[in-house]
Amino acid sequence: MKVAFQMDPIQGVDINADSSFRLAEEAQARGHELWFYGPDQLSYREGRVVATARPMELRRVKGDHVTLGEARDIDLAEIDVVWLRQDPPFDMHYITTTHLLDRVHPKTLVVNDPFWVRNCPEKLLVLDFPQLMPPTSVARDLATIRAFKAKHGDIILTPLYGNGGAGVFRLDENDRNLSSLYELFTNFSREPLIVQKYLPAVTRGDKRVILVDGEPIGAINRVPAEGETRSNMHVGGRPEKVALTDRDREICATIGPVLKEKGQVFVGIDVIGEHLTEINVTSPTGIQELERFDGINVAAKIWEAIEAKRV
Repeated sequence: MKVAFQMDPIQGVDINADSSFRLAEEAQARGHELWFYGPDQLSYREGRVVATARPMELRRVKGDHVTLGEARDIDLAEIDVVWLRQDPPFDMHYITTTHLLDRVHPKTLVVNDPFWVRNCPEKLLVLDFPQLMPPTSVARDLATIRAFKAKHGDIILTPLYGNGGAGVFRLDENDRNLSSLYELFTNFSREPLIVQKYLPAVTRGDKRVILVDGEPIGAINRVPAEGETRSNMHVGGRPEKVALTDRDREICATIGPVLKEKGQVFVGIDVIGEHLTEINVTSPTGIQELERFDGINVAAKIWEAIEAKRV
């Protein structure tokens, strides 16, 4: 198949951690033809959705992991699979790319389905499952956030469309910084904030469960660094081997059919203790860590699901 990756610059990725690299590496091993382009190189041209893309060849050699050919325009209607893999922020630039990719999907299979990526951002799709999540409020109004904090005491305050742990704050019962943080966020963004009850179980780790076509494949545990609330690996979280629990499987059984119905082939959910906190559909990570811990080829399982859709 002809496969195009819409992603951030592949030249700078960590080949031992990046999930997009691993997906492309597996595609190459399966004989697929690879193309690379950034979201800025996507355009609509008089009825066609076009990417200024470069043919791509990969090697697992640190510092020399990619060779890119000469850039040329490719009509995405003539590509078999497009991977939507650029990192958030989930802003209007990101959203516009999903509108353009909508125009070639599903004839060209876009993974994950851009319509539902746009309509199911990580911190909002989870609201469809209130029975699985911790107490949560989404608001821009300070009085609403204050009332939530008064009720629950120890809270986590986060930008609604952030990623990688950026801008995540814990405000415990004695903290007096809510007003200042509210002013900070609202002065540079018109977006609401999401506030959740703090879950002490996070000190034992924030579990990333990977689902393929709605089915759980495995999980890794991300343990916060000493003195840190956030467990994201971007900010020093330590990945550990972990098994799926009965509660994890219960959560996956509840959300899995919805993810499959919405064309979300590769999803990473976050589970703290007994609670689902996020459903990551934009550019989930964790493939390489799970492969190392469990000795399974997660990328192959994802490609098997994609290839079955192209038959």
